Amino acid sequence: VLSGCGVYDGTEIHEASAILVHLSRGGAKVQMYAPDVPQMHVIDHSKGQPAEAESRNVLVESARIARGKIASLAKLTTADHDAVIFPGGFGAAKNLSTFAVDGKDCKVNREVERVLKDFHKAGKPIGLCCISPVLAAKVLSGAEVTVGHEEEEGGKWPYAGTAGAIKELGGKHCVKESVFSLTHFYEAHVDTKNKVVTTPAFMCETELHHIFDGIGAMVKNVLKLTGK
Repeated sequence: VLSGCGVYDGTEIHEASAILVHLSRGGAKVQMYAPDVPQMHVIDHSKGQPAEAESRNVLVESARIARGKIASLAKLTTADHDAVIFPGGFGAAKNLSTFAVDGKDCKVNREVERVLKDFHKAGKPIGLCCISPVLAAKVLSGAEVTVGHEEEEGGKWPYAGTAGAIKELGGKHCVKESVFSLTHFYEAHVDTKNKVVTTPAFMCETELHHIFDGIGAMVKNVLKLTGK
């Protein structure tokens, strides 16, 4: 499920690409979706500032990543799929929800909420990375997720405050690494009860290949939970 095209106002493109590569390697067939709604706003990524008087559609922008092969999120059903995965990027907090503006008081897009609840009810796995775990924390009360660490640690985890927001949303935050250490490898957290799998990805300031491998751990566990 995509949320536009570009980290600051849509889907984080590197995350989406990594997910697709790992799904392909795992033998999965993929269909991409996005809500057919206007973006919250448009960011000029060369300046990191809003592009005034410009508007874009989330589905139309997401089609760039999907190479045109995309459908409205309203058409996504559990009957047709074994799992669902949400990449990160600010679009998850701006277009799939209002988390970027409202924090713990955010609202989730109606179709996104439906999809999360439907897959959860059907016992089918849900994968999320970077900022998108806030969606599960808001919609699936008590879900265990990770966005990495709970302290900034000198800028290594610049979005560490999100962990506190997840707790306020009703979720349980679990500390995980996104890089190699003496005791941790590229980690994903698996909430076996709710079949929710999350990984920090770009919540951490680290090398791209570490993020790629962390996403791989998430995808691998999502596929494993399908039982296929």
